[in-house]
Amino acid sequence: MKKESPKRQKPDVKETKTLGPVTNLEHHLHADWWKRIFNAMYLKTDADVVEDTRITESEVSLFREILDIKDGDTVLDLACGQGRHLIELGQRGNYNLFGLDRSRYLIQRAKNVSKKKGISINFKEGDVRKLPYATDTFDCVTILGNSFGYFETLDDDVKILKEIFRVLKPGGKVLMDIADGSYLREGFTPRSWEWIDKKHFVCRERSLAADGERLISREVITHTEKGVIVDQFYAERLYSKEQLTGLVEKVRFQEVTFHGNIGSDSLRNQDLGMMERRFILTAKVVKEWAPKKSKKEIKHVVVLMGDPSLSDIIKPDAVFDSDDFDTINRLKVGLSKLPNYKFSYLNNHKTLVSDLQKIQDSVDLVFNLCDEGFNNDAVKELHVPALLEMFKVPYTGSNPQTLAYCYDKSLIRGIATEIGVPVADAFVITADENLFELNIPFPVIAKPNFGDSSFGITQDNVAYTIEQLTDAILRIRKQFGYSKPILVEEFLTGAELSVGIIGNIQNYTVLPIIEEDFSELPEGLPKICGYEAKWLTDSPYMKALKSIPASIPMSTEQEMVNHSLKLFERLDCRDYCRFDWRLNSAGEPKILEVNPNPGWCWDGHLAKMSAIGGLDYSQMLEAILNAAELRYSFGMTEK
Repeated sequence: MKKESPKRQKPDVKETKTLGPVTNLEHHLHADWWKRIFNAMYLKTDADVVEDTRITESEVSLFREILDIKDGDTVLDLACGQGRHLIELGQRGNYNLFGLDRSRYLIQRAKNVSKKKGISINFKEGDVRKLPYATDTFDCVTILGNSFGYFETLDDDVKILKEIFRVLKPGGKVLMDIADGSYLREGFTPRSWEWIDKKHFVCRERSLAADGERLISREVITHTEKGVIVDQFYAERLYSKEQLTGLVEKVRFQEVTFHGNIGSDSLRNQDLGMMERRFILTAKVVKEWAPKKSKKEIKHVVVLMGDPSLSDIIKPDAVFDSDDFDTINRLKVGLSKLPNYKFSYLNNHKTLVSDLQKIQDSVDLVFNLCDEGFNNDAVKELHVPALLEMFKVPYTGSNPQTLAYCYDKSLIRGIATEIGVPVADAFVITADENLFELNIPFPVIAKPNFGDSSFGITQDNVAYTIEQLTDAILRIRKQFGYSKPILVEEFLTGAELSVGIIGNIQNYTVLPIIEEDFSELPEGLPKICGYEAKWLTDSPYMKALKSIPASIPMSTEQEMVNHSLKLFERLDCRDYCRFDWRLNSAGEPKILEVNPNPGWCWDGHLAKMSAIGGLDYSQMLEAILNAAELRYSFGMTEK
């Protein structure tokens, strides 16, 4: 084992690929381009319109007058972006406001701005082709700022209009503010360029698609010192008034009315592109109210848990003790408070396969709380959802593949790095390695690469010298075997934080971030929340540590939430998940672990976050059940 200088290599700068001259813009267009471009750079290139409060105020005044929006009305803005119209509307009256957009970045920004202004708006990330709202909900639905016609096929636009028709109340109205397709088809500018600030300029190319129905655009954004930083393509379907009227009437809207043209009074007043000339259309829904269900159906939910008759090596004495049974009883009490559910419990793993076979046709949902794993073997946690999938039984929580990924700390680090999520410096020691080069500075922490519940992670794993690290590695190998890899990671000294998410990408809630309070920990003990804090009742860690609302800058919170959501989606986490972070000495967050199907107990981290967010234990459990039910109703998971 050799200690090297603690120099850090600067990461290679990732260069933006630019194509140079292209002869056919359409050949380079991704079908899902709309997933890629609505980010911080979009707010730069289009800032002269979408960040100009004068324009937003003027537009909201016009739209509110046309729709005759009254206090108490329920309004939905689709493809709402950073929520500029809703936030402005929310400052003018007492409305029930909802916004939906596919861009995670813009939705998070909308949430942060509305929160700062003290305006209550329900912003969600989602697909406008399948709305996560009940039938007959809204008085008005808007599509503003030329946010229609993004998808590849005309059928997708029809789906959007059908969904709007469904969620509008009888007599409700839709307002669409979209580009004048006839004007643009004849008069678009093939090439342009403009400064967007003192350091950036954008060059644009445009051409009609082969069928003449869409305008394809290319944007090359250049920084004066860094060179080309973005080269992207996008497209929008061009609708004439006659075409749009026909489409809207096809979906059974009535009283289609045009309210003149609208432009954008940009102070930059250079290339307005698709925003240069738009028209406003309104249409009315004439339909009967959907029949209301007289009584909610009682759902049969089977709660699947660990087997108390079997040993469990993660528990201090390898058995279920009085605290475990108290936790289970609190769970049952919490679930008993939920109306419209009938709960039964499965915890005998010897008969689990036959029991699942018996109930597969009669159960509505399995609440998978078996984080102990099949036969109380944590390595086999993924076997439980695998069995449920074999029997085609719907269940809560993540699938076998996600659980397998997240059991491997090094693998999660690689995936995080791939998608731009920051990680601590670290390296892996494999089974056959006894000598290695230490290329990160002390202090470090050694962890079993495989595992969860902080098993094998104690104060003795933190090392300040080569000798201490050697001892920590030997202890881990004796406990877990010599065939398992060990992760050696820089020991971060900033705040230890957790981000909790309940829901799914189409409809999620980010719980208040919590921080571990080490203020009462005896002097000299490493500040970690490991096995001792979670399992050993006589440990100074369990006695001293408590979780409190995080005290971090808004920018850090937003960064952690955005990265957590990226990991949630990339790893296909489902229904609920917890992300453990730690700040370095400079206050920069680094992801430590991803915990799908995190601890569900009444005093666990997820319950603490929920309580800070206003959800009691029963409500937290109900939120997880609702998330799974909604996921299956959306068709996001095959039964």
